[in-house]
Amino acid sequence: MRDIVEIRWHGRGGQGAKTAATLLAEAASAAGRYVQAFPEYGPERMGAPVQSFNRIASEQIRIHSGVTNPEVVAVLDATLIGSGSITEGLSEDGIVVVNTDKNPGEMRDKLHLAENQKLFTVDANEISEQSLGRRIPNTPMLGALMKATGLLDYEAFMDSMKKQLEKKFGERPQIVSGNLQAIERAYQEVQGE
Repeated sequence: MRDIVEIRWHGRGGQGAKTAATLLAEAASAAGRYVQAFPEYGPERMGAPVQSFNRIASEQIRIHSGVTNPEVVAVLDATLIGSGSITEGLSEDGIVVVNTDKNPGEMRDKLHLAENQKLFTVDANEISEQSLGRRIPNTPMLGALMKATGLLDYEAFMDSMKKQLEKKFGERPQIVSGNLQAIERAYQEVQGE
């Protein structure tokens, strides 16, 4: 990947796009990278479209604006495809990861991707329902993103996720184990082309 990697997350309020960006930034920081994680939304409510962003770099980041030309786009809700420009500004060799039960071949035309752009799909809704008992696709999407990009060492990433989740949900170990299981399962099940 490049010296600085920009990621744009598309989701709906309540799906965890902001949390996913924050968790990824913490994991990258623990790996010695410079990071940014920030959302872009106003007074949205549950279910309204939201965006979050990451920048991950090997050197200090001096850019302080929204991500307009991402190398990676993560889509937490496939119903957003077609309602906006999900892939707007995506680099020529960019990567798109979509939460859907469809395979990459079925999704490629809907996204209007160029031949050099890579597409990965994973059913993060199903994984989160089975692992967590709720449809919150953010942590499975992190697993799929790790597999699709190779952005961080997977074992170090999982160690960071475990630490972050234990800090946040220490009193509820089933939430920690459910999220870790969801990440691992998505990492294994993501399909790409």
